[in-house]
Parts: sequence; C-alpha cells; structure tokens
Amino acid sequence: MLKLQGECWVITDHAAGNQRQALALAEHLQLPLRHLVLQPRAPWSWLAPRLELGGRLALPIQQRRLFTPPWPAVAIGCGRAAALFTRMLRRLSDGQCYTVQILNPRIDPARWDTVIAPRHDQLDGPNVLRPLGSLNSVDDEWLADGRESCPRFAELPQPRVGVLLGGPRQGIALNADYAHRLAARLLERQHREGGSLLVLGSRRTSPALVDVFRQALRGVPGLLWAGPDDGRNPYPGVLGWADRLVVTPDSVNMLSEACAVGCPVETLVTAPLPAKLARFHQSLREAGRLHDLGDAASAPPVPPLRETAAIAAALRERIARQQAAQLAD
Repeated sequence: MLKLQGECWVITDHAAGNQRQALALAEHLQLPLRHLVLQPRAPWSWLAPRLELGGRLALPIQQRRLFTPPWPAVAIGCGRAAALFTRMLRRLSDGQCYTVQILNPRIDPARWDTVIAPRHDQLDGPNVLRPLGSLNSVDDEWLADGRESCPRFAELPQPRVGVLLGGPRQGIALNADYAHRLAARLLERQHREGGSLLVLGSRRTSPALVDVFRQALRGVPGLLWAGPDDGRNPYPGVLGWADRLVVTPDSVNMLSEACAVGCPVETLVTAPLPAKLARFHQSLREAGRLHDLGDAASAPPVPPLRETAAIAAALRERIARQQAAQLAD
C-alpha cells in the first residue's frame, strides 16, 4: 500500500451525512485526522464555494482559530460549505495541500485536485471520480461490530425487516399520509409472514411520521427509534441483523448504506422523484440493488454496493504522485 505523508483535515458542516462520507474516505488514507466542523457566515454561506474573496473572514471568530497554519497535506471536504474551505486551502498552501471535495461543488471541478461526485450528479472531468452512490463505512467488519453492539436483536423473529425513515425534501413530501401507506404495507406483510420490524428515524424525520409508526407498531415485535429519548442509536445493529431493508426514497446516503449491507433493499415511491434522485434510483434498479416494496423476494441476489475502498485506493495513488513530485522539486 502506498505510504502517504502528513496530516489530513476533514472539513464538514453539521450534516451527519456529509460527516459520514468524508470520515469514511479519510479513514482509508490512514493519515492522522483532524475533523473541523466549519460553518461560514453570510454572505459566504449564501455563495459558497463561489465567493472566495476574504474567505477566512467567512468564519465566526471562535472558528477562525481552527483554520490556521500549519496547513494539512490532505484536505477532504463534503458539502457546499466545506467546498469553500477546501478550495481556499489549495491557494493558501501554495498547492502543497491535496484538496478533495465530495459532492458536486457546482463550479469548475478543476479548482480542486480531486472531486468525488456520484454519477447521478452528471459531473465529469479528468480529476472527477464517479461512484454510483455515496461513500460510507459499511463493510463486513462494520456490520459485525453492529451485531455485537445489539446482541438482543438475534432473539427477534425472522425475517428482521429494518425500516429507515428519512424526511421531506424539495420535490418529496414524506408526510403522515405517506407514513400511513408505508406502515400499512409493512404490517400487511408482517401479518402474513411473521418476523419483526425495526424502524429507525433520522434527524430529518418529522414527528408526524414517527407518531404514525408508534401507533402502528404497537404489539409488533421489533423497535422504533426516533432520537436520544429512545436510547442509544441502534442503526449499526439494525443494518447488521437485517434480513431485508426498506428505505424511504429521499436519501442517497441511506439507500447507499442499505445497498452496502448485502440483503435485499426495497422502497416505496408514491410520486415522481426529482430528476437527479430519479437517476440514482434507476441506476440502483438496473443493477438489481433496489426494488419496489414487496418485490425483492423474487429478485436474484447481487453483491453489496461497497465503493469507498476502491475510491480511496484511486485517491491514494493520486495523492502519492503529487507528494512524490513535490519531493522531487
């Protein structure tokens, strides 16, 4: 394995999905990590990463001291806010920091050393890596740790159906009506075949969705987790023990992580999806990785979708080449 030098900064906002992607990639580089959660002020927050002028003033005073030299050897950002700072680091370090941006920065990708954007973003260029889905940490070891963290799930009746709930986003209304339809379909199948339902909310899941499932799941084996009031987040355990996963259609991250498990993955789509998300769904369906709710049982198994290690290996080679060239100079 190529040996890289220096420190790696992971730069994100507070979004859990952005943090998971950037940290999952950075861990594969095997460099000392420093995670910076940076949130630019207006007007930089409105225009990131386009507005670079005076960019260090974009940070609140209490965060400004975090973004100071010595600059890292590698910087990995995820999300539009982080893209401002990874873009700046290339200039501030005189090109000595290898800059990586995850997700489409919506400006010329040549402003970074490498951009990693999923195929449905339709971004291309010589420095663009294009996985099918989002980066994540889900692999056999991660799933084994998840099972070990939740051993009581082994006692639940099979099939254990994990249900991952997202939330409304532009073009998708995940409301109480949707929750009633999804719960009815899940309960109909559970009454027919038995098993258990392990339902997980996310930060974006509305109280209305949670309330529907709390009422519907009374007396059904399994659990419902919607936040810290329900105890420790059992997400790794649910993915580790699931025989089948049902995911709401709104989240690329949740769908990618579900498809990395290796069990059948289903979704319920009740209205046309936004174009970019529809392209992602179609790619998963064409690869046999995503099915309509109730259709997975008849589908042939496919290998789990695990792209992070391969993307990291390609990135390591690029960073190593740059570092070798810098030493030669």
